[in-house]
Parts: sequence; structure tokens; C-alpha cells
Amino acid sequence: MNPYILAILLLGLGLGTTITFASSHWLLAWMGLEINTLAILPLMAQHHHPRAVEAATKYFLTQATAAATLLFASTTNAWLTGQWDIYQMTHPLPTTVIIVALALKVGLAPLHSWLPEVLQGLDLTTGLILSTWQKLAPFALLLQIQAPSPAILTFLGLSSTLIGGWGGLNQTQLRKILAYSSIAHLGWMTLVLQFAPSLTLLTLLTYFIMTFSTFLIFKLKKATNINSLSISWSKAPIITTLTPLVLLSLGGLPPLSGFVPKWLILQELTKQDLPTLATLAAFSALLSLYFYLRLTYAMTLTISPNNLIGSTPWRFFSPQLSLPLSTATIATLSLLPATPAMIALLTL
Repeated sequence: MNPYILAILLLGLGLGTTITFASSHWLLAWMGLEINTLAILPLMAQHHHPRAVEAATKYFLTQATAAATLLFASTTNAWLTGQWDIYQMTHPLPTTVIIVALALKVGLAPLHSWLPEVLQGLDLTTGLILSTWQKLAPFALLLQIQAPSPAILTFLGLSSTLIGGWGGLNQTQLRKILAYSSIAHLGWMTLVLQFAPSLTLLTLLTYFIMTFSTFLIFKLKKATNINSLSISWSKAPIITTLTPLVLLSLGGLPPLSGFVPKWLILQELTKQDLPTLATLAAFSALLSLYFYLRLTYAMTLTISPNNLIGSTPWRFFSPQLSLPLSTATIATLSLLPATPAMIALLTL
């Protein structure tokens, strides 16, 4: 892609998210979400592959549906209450519809079906943007809305953690596994959203850092399925040694970085007299941990039975910059001791 066009699209992504962050009016927030969607569509379809075009079309239809629902609900709220302000959502009907529209935008279950299919059709760089940056604007709006009933966010969060865990069990494609991982992590954030927004921000930040390093590692290895991980030791032995720690951190295995947000969320749910919900969420974490262990096993304890035909891929120089990968990997593995400082900053 032409670097000038790429710069314009990336600036459009930043502009859309910034407009949504800074807006207190529903029309401005909707405008920011639309700019965000229109900016990422050319990035999705830039390779002109049928799967990429299909993924871009599915994403466009899904986001257009969610944006139209959000605009309809905010207009209904203005008609019922006379308020366009995001903080003045007092009527339960438009508030519920807006929460459902934002859940569709980020891919919360049971509105998640588009996310694995779309992510599977993208390259890893665009998939990274979709899994991280595109979640910021809808979550900024969710943080500003007071749900009319705690059952709405609880249902969305619990169903996302369970479906995100179950859905990833039988997958062999890494991008689909990361999509279900995203659904499960978003469920954890939604569970605690109404009780402790600072914990949601902490989980979101931790998830972004871990996902960033995971996508960069898979991009370095040019890995798209589990079988390709079994020959990764010969391409980059050092990063292959660190990759299981990153994957298990995503799964929330103690004492790695991903364990702390989940532990704090379970603690908060218990404080809110929701022990059953905390127990179900903890069991759903075991489902997610299983397919991360499966990836770790494929990388460290198996050797591919297939003979490589053609040139050996590990002899080619990778054009990927090593600084972002090393920075993200070090940050992922060192977040655990920095968690108290992060919590203190988020609760200021």
C-alpha cells in the first residue's frame, strides 16, 4: 500500500477513536465510530484476496448494523428524555439497546459470530489492529453508561467467557484461537465493568500488551495454524522459548502477568456477593487455559512430521522490526510486579 494512503488511514483510525473519547454528545460519538470503521476497511481489503474481501464485507455489515442501532437508540433517548448527552442516559429502553449495539461492535457473546470469521480472513497486522485499537472507542462508551439492570452486563460477560473458552477448544487456526481469546477476555472486562471500572481498564491494558506481543510473534514466525508452530524452534529458538510464557500469560496461569487481572476480578465479584458468578468465571478460565497449553505443547514438545518442500523459511531474513516485538514481550513478562503501580494510576 502507498505509504501516504497508509498514513491517512492510520490517522483516520486515531481521529475516530479520539473523537469518541472526547465526545459527550451521542452524534459525535457515533461519528467517531463511523470514521474508525471506514478507516480500517481499506486496510482489511488491501491484499485483494477473496477471504480478505469477504472479511471486510462481513465487518462492514456488522459495524453498520451496530452503528445504525446505536444511532436509533440515541435518537429514541433524545425523543423520550430531551437529552443527547452520553451521561444523561436515564431511560432503560434506549440504554439497553445502546449496550447491545456496543456489544455487537466489540464482539461480545452472543453477538460474537462475526469476529472469528473476520479475523481469520485478515493478515496478522490488520488483525492486531482489530483486536486491540478497535476495542477502545466502544469500551470508552460502555464505561460512561450506567446499565439499567446489572443482569445485562452480567449475561454478556458470563456468556462471553464461556463461549470464548468453548469456542477455542477445537480450533487449529491461530487467528480464530486469538479471536475466541479476545471474546473471553472481553467477557472478563464486562463482568466487572459495573462494579470496578478501574479493574476493567487494568484488564484491557494487560490484554492489549499480551495480544500485541502474541501477534508480533506469530507474524515473525509467519505462523497461521498450530502445525506451523511445531517447526518454529528452527526459525527463532530464543523467541520460541519465550512464546509459551506469553501464551500462558494470556491464559491467566499464575504467576504470570495475565493472572493478576483475573484474580482481582474474582476478588471483586466475591466482594459483591456473587460467588456463583465468580466460580463460573474461574471455570471458564480453565477452558481458555487448555487451548493455550495446546499451543505451548505444539511449540515445545512436538516436531512437525511433514517434510518441508522448497526453501527452508528460517534461512530468510525477516523484515519485521525487532524493537516492537522485544518491547512487547518484555512488557508482557514483567507486568506482574508492576500491577500495584498500574492499579494506583488507574484509581487516581
